[in-house]
Amino acid sequence: MRSRANCPHTTRHKHHLLLLIGSNQFLKLQFLPVRTHLNRRNKLMELFLQGDEAMLMAMPIVVYWLYSGAYEALSCFSGMDSYRLHSRKEEKSKNLVSKAQVVKGVLLQQVIQATLTLLLTKFPGDDPNRHKPSTTAAAAAAAVRFFVAMVVFDSWQYLVHRYMHHNKLLYRKFHSWHHRIAAPYAFAAQYNHPVDGVLTETVAGGLAYFVSGMSPATAAAFFCFATVKGIDDHCGLLLPWNPFHLAFGNNAAYHEVHHRRHGAGSTHNFAQPFFVAWDKIMGTYLPYAVVKREDGAGYEVSVEENKKTE
Repeated sequence: MRSRANCPHTTRHKHHLLLLIGSNQFLKLQFLPVRTHLNRRNKLMELFLQGDEAMLMAMPIVVYWLYSGAYEALSCFSGMDSYRLHSRKEEKSKNLVSKAQVVKGVLLQQVIQATLTLLLTKFPGDDPNRHKPSTTAAAAAAAVRFFVAMVVFDSWQYLVHRYMHHNKLLYRKFHSWHHRIAAPYAFAAQYNHPVDGVLTETVAGGLAYFVSGMSPATAAAFFCFATVKGIDDHCGLLLPWNPFHLAFGNNAAYHEVHHRRHGAGSTHNFAQPFFVAWDKIMGTYLPYAVVKREDGAGYEVSVEENKKTE
């Protein structure tokens, strides 16, 4: 009788087992560099993109397309025509770029801004304690920082925006891109030349962030708010129940005056996106009146050029 140890079947099973063990070790060795690479990549991502910072970078972009998309959906209904500042026909005839070009331009602008936002949060001079949620900070203090950010944001945008119009070279090369849209609509709010977008909006955001001392979480809320307000100023719909139009003098009708290519409007009403104070202080405020169109198809903004402040 043959010994079990010398059984060919047993020997074959041992060979198979050794092959399996060897294969398993080989696979582990093969996938070890991949696993190491993934671990390093994850650590790198954690180093450069923490939770609050990711929210600060991504949320304004998400809010932009959701909110402007909602406006675009609303504008498709014929019932909204009675609230339009420009007819559908005027949108096509007055605007010098297609909506597809606007989408591409806005996406490019947002990629640049998101990258710069990430770098700003890693600025070595930044206070690391602001990145940690404070259990003692009062809601009132956060509200004050929020308001300070609004003032800083508005002030920088007014100064740069006005200078972009004053300097013919800067206007022609950069800011004129935004004024290709003479009949504004929601998702064209951030259609800018990249240089204009960085100087006017990104730098304004960076200053508001550092001067106010907001945490990334608070800053994310602020930039989402500023994004929504900017869309509202360009939405082209004067809705009677819009809280932003009721709460702020700087609204869609106010900014529509500035988007006109001819007349005093193009050299007035520079303030954006919150207040009109700088226009009144600097003598660039142009009064206007909103009247119903004679044909009943929406509203018309009538400029009172003889009453402009000097």
